[in-house]
Amino acid sequence: MEPHSTSASGGGRCPMHDAAFATDPHRVYDGLREHAPAGPVELAPGVDATLVVGHEMALRVLQNTELFARDARRWKALNEGGVPLDSPVLPMMAYRPSCLFTDGAVHLRLRKAVVDSLARLNTTRIRRDVEPIADYLIDRFSELGRADLIGDYAKLLPLLLFNKLFGCPADIGDTVTSAVSAIFDGKDALRANEELTASLMQLIALKRRQPGDDVTSWLIQHPAGLTDEELKDQLVLLMGAGIEPERSLISSSLMLLLSGAGGRQSGMLIEEAMDHVLWNQTPIANYATHYPVRDVDLGGHVAEADTPVVISFAGANADPALAEARRAHSKGAHLAWGAGPHACPAKDPAQVIASTAVERLLNALPDLTLAVAEKELEWRPGPFHRALVSLPVTFSPTPATRTAAALRERADAAQGVLPGPAAPSEPSRQASTRRKGFWSSFLDVFRV
Repeated sequence: MEPHSTSASGGGRCPMHDAAFATDPHRVYDGLREHAPAGPVELAPGVDATLVVGHEMALRVLQNTELFARDARRWKALNEGGVPLDSPVLPMMAYRPSCLFTDGAVHLRLRKAVVDSLARLNTTRIRRDVEPIADYLIDRFSELGRADLIGDYAKLLPLLLFNKLFGCPADIGDTVTSAVSAIFDGKDALRANEELTASLMQLIALKRRQPGDDVTSWLIQHPAGLTDEELKDQLVLLMGAGIEPERSLISSSLMLLLSGAGGRQSGMLIEEAMDHVLWNQTPIANYATHYPVRDVDLGGHVAEADTPVVISFAGANADPALAEARRAHSKGAHLAWGAGPHACPAKDPAQVIASTAVERLLNALPDLTLAVAEKELEWRPGPFHRALVSLPVTFSPTPATRTAAALRERADAAQGVLPGPAAPSEPSRQASTRRKGFWSSFLDVFRV
């Protein structure tokens, strides 16, 4: 790769928004690394940034809060009108008063509320919530003998789970699910963002009146005393930082376990597959945008004050300096969860969610097989994520009885009776369910 000029906006910068980058992002990471541990990139048309690809340099930026701020209101080009207001990366980079985009005492206060609330989600609770959702989704396609494990499973499971964790009732949960899906898919994102904001404010008002055993209520009850606006933005953060990477961790782990390299015949464990993904197909590949408070030399590349400095977690994980740790799949060395004061606070819950989702699927459909060659799978374009477009599979059709079995077990446990045959399904109810959103449909099924 040719050396890059850093003086002209966009001139000589490596694009991170085209199909070439999606197909082979390491070509960009390696090309930048030939010149310095950081270099100039274009995140989207008209949006310039510095990308840090060296592991040691990434740690320096992530841990130095004196020199590198997270507050996007410092972004010079945006303030001066140099960034298109319809840029697809703006929703991921523009300032929100959440712990992701704040510094100092404000960040500490918001982050403590988030960390303390997430700490109340133990492994048993998470598995208990994931399993019925997984069964419900598997039942939707198990009789077909084919599925797209992203559109039919990995994309939907985190969406439904977050509705459960946030304590969403049916109507609010349906809006949240459709709005978040539209935002991630780039479908009328402005309208979807307005709907998401309105539904979350409605949820917050409900939980202030009727608190429950859920993350929303715990955030409201936290001694930090978050305002409604702060609560809304922490919930948006948890969704954005949880749903997209979770679906990619699930789907990329499944791809590896179903592939020739990591197929189940090789004896690879689910946890080993997830570690491999975190090292080599890092779900959030590039993010954690910082803004230098003054011009700073990043090992040969100068990042100007108040310009975006993006951390390439994927590039840092591929740094040749980590070759031995990467071979050993050392969990402590990779940067998939970030580092420093803004490191991911949901590392443990995220891994439990993914491992439970993968395990439930593989146990339900033990002869899952990729429907296309691994090399034919496509990756979604975009500067921040490493995500498959689809993951088509085939398997032996099996009866859609998992949800019914779970219902019988719950009812029997509640009533103290022995298991019996499942009651016949009601066609009228099934027809009604299909007209509802995913979350209200799920609640209808599991209302015991």
